Amino acid sequence: MKQKDIKIPEATIKRLSTYINCLERLDDKGCQVVSSELLGESCQVSPAQIRKDLSYFGEFGVRGVGYATKSLTEEIKVILGLDCIWPTVLVGVGHLGHALLNFTFFREHGYRMVAAFDSDPGKIGTEVEEGLHIQPIEKLVETASREKAAIGIVTVPASSAQSTADLLVEAGVRGILNFAPFKVRVPDNITLRNVSIVSELDNLAYLLSNKKPRRRLKKKK
Repeated sequence: MKQKDIKIPEATIKRLSTYINCLERLDDKGCQVVSSELLGESCQVSPAQIRKDLSYFGEFGVRGVGYATKSLTEEIKVILGLDCIWPTVLVGVGHLGHALLNFTFFREHGYRMVAAFDSDPGKIGTEVEEGLHIQPIEKLVETASREKAAIGIVTVPASSAQSTADLLVEAGVRGILNFAPFKVRVPDNITLRNVSIVSELDNLAYLLSNKKPRRRLKKKK
């Protein structure tokens, strides 16, 4: 498999992750060969879009027959870099941080949590999952460097987001997933993704508001 020398749309990369989940469910049901129509129905993506997404990376499957489910799953994992382990650290063990640490898909997709950090003295030493205890933020650079962490997940308050990102960069982390409601700045060699749950909810509210007449609040006299 050889990736073509063209820019891959980000939307395509996101759909590839969806394809993996759908393929694994189909495989669990005993489906050994899947057509683009069946995969599209499972993922709610058009068969033409699936074929176009895969065409960026080479030729897959047999025309008129379909794709070998397990083989296509593994091919997509290689494309996404999920054929190896990604040491990951999380900073900010609040409600969201706890939820992410217990998210089983992380482990299933090769993201191995090697450390968790927080600035609250009352949380230090608490076991958040088997063998993983919360460490003080002061240990971040030392521990993340030692564990060769490649990815850092930020779930701290906005006021601490930039300083946390700076520490992750200092520790040698190459990719940051930022859930803090603050857009941090990182060097050009660091891959950054800002995830705003509030923005997504606002977008959803807008879409809902424009699908049916809105009920406006009456102004008090």
